[in-house]
Amino acid sequence: MRNNLAEHLREQLRGREREKLYRRRLTLEGPQNTHVCVEGREYLSFCSNDYLGLANHPQLIAAVCEGARKYGVGAGASHLISGHFSAHHALEEALAHFTGFSRALLFSTGYMANAGVITALAARGDTIFSDKLNHASLNDAALLSRAKFIRYPHLDLAVLERQLAASQAKHKLVLTDAVFSMDGDIAPMANLLALCEKYNAWLLLDDAHGFGVLGPQGRGVSAHFNIRSPRIIYMATLGKAAGVFGAFVAAEAEVIETLVQYARSYIYTTAAPPLLSHALLTSLELIEREEWRRENLVQLTAALKREMQSLRWKLLPSDTAIQPLLIGESEKASQISAALRAYGILVPAIRPPTVPQGAARLRISLSATHGMEDVARLGKALRELDSNS
Repeated sequence: MRNNLAEHLREQLRGREREKLYRRRLTLEGPQNTHVCVEGREYLSFCSNDYLGLANHPQLIAAVCEGARKYGVGAGASHLISGHFSAHHALEEALAHFTGFSRALLFSTGYMANAGVITALAARGDTIFSDKLNHASLNDAALLSRAKFIRYPHLDLAVLERQLAASQAKHKLVLTDAVFSMDGDIAPMANLLALCEKYNAWLLLDDAHGFGVLGPQGRGVSAHFNIRSPRIIYMATLGKAAGVFGAFVAAEAEVIETLVQYARSYIYTTAAPPLLSHALLTSLELIEREEWRRENLVQLTAALKREMQSLRWKLLPSDTAIQPLLIGESEKASQISAALRAYGILVPAIRPPTVPQGAARLRISLSATHGMEDVARLGKALRELDSNS
């Protein structure tokens, strides 16, 4: 009998390839760094979210080894059974103190953190408001919650205010990326918070790309704007600027305790290895102490903008380590990415559905451990490609 499902999947995959949207994985053969090895060749990489260059830091490697000796490898159980270790607890306390919130709760990933928060705090009868360019994890969690889900145009707070004013929902939750992962711009947190206060809503900030980078000592977007409020629920990841793995949510004590009791993505999963939490305590110290890393990112960003000035393709307005070079068509973005790879430079082409149709781009991600010569090399390669096309 013919397998109709298998044929459907094959046709679906062929369609994605015809549309130039097929994705293929790179396989790194060494540590994450600004220079990586793929299939035996070294490349200059502008691909990773390792913004502070900590993913291969010798002190973190040593801390992981020490954590393994102390705690073993696996947690062996969920947090609420017997998988909550002293390393987890110490990290939660350190993260709460670092970000200025009452309590913090660890999750295995940012996707799970957003799923846990949104489904624990919103349900049928409630309404969720979400920026159109929010990360998929926020949107997926909103749909899973079964609350009414309303999206507003990117950073259009006038539309958001009209939506909030018209809502009769008992509970309202506004979702936003702090730093938008494909555009690199920063949400206007003060204005968002003012709307939430005016219309009695919670504000969930996904600071995956701001934690460790924004604010004094890398304390995140709330510190960047010097804003605090009991209405804020703060989520950040620990596998980007922090260089390790995981995520956390920080908020008022009653919010965190509600997540412990009701967040299904926290309750029904094995805890992350405690050795990672042990290493992240060292990571927090490095983030707080080594201001030169953030200073380097600022200088590199300015240098990159200078290098790109003469190109026909333009950078989107961003002052963060995420610098998107707008190309337009998916096929053209893929061609430029492939041509850069021939130069020994890795820059990913980001295409629909991750970004809107006609807005394909090269997503240039800077790290504190890039050098000025790396940025100059990328600029030279792009100018050559621009002049030859």
